[in-house]
Amino acid sequence: MIIRTGTEPDPEPMVDINTTPLVDVLLVLIVMLIITIPIQLHAVALEMPGRNAPVPASPPVIVQLEVDAAGRFLWNGELLAGREALESKLREAAQQPDQPEVHVRAHPRAKYAPVAAALTSAQRLGLARIGLVGSEQFAQ
Repeated sequence: MIIRTGTEPDPEPMVDINTTPLVDVLLVLIVMLIITIPIQLHAVALEMPGRNAPVPASPPVIVQLEVDAAGRFLWNGELLAGREALESKLREAAQQPDQPEVHVRAHPRAKYAPVAAALTSAQRLGLARIGLVGSEQFAQ
């Protein structure tokens, strides 16, 4: 603490801004922003079978659903007109008493949107056996 006696001239005014309170307030605001932002999950909820799944009595009918690089759908090698045709085929498969397995294979250059559309349509229409083919390299 400096005590002036009154004979010294007035000190020069401080020209620098004290940025410590500013930085403290900004850090608090950043932490509050990070805490309050909701976590966005863009995922499709699928029930995946465990490693000890029971073996079926008869071999299931397998439907190959492919998504090519252009985002078109192929049902057992047959090119479909669009998503409406895909949903029609999926609806027919879901109404069968013994539902077929739908194996979805996406081309490596296919966009995510048509693959996600095929998976969500299959789940929404009631298909219970959906498999992703070609993802074996990511299994742990």
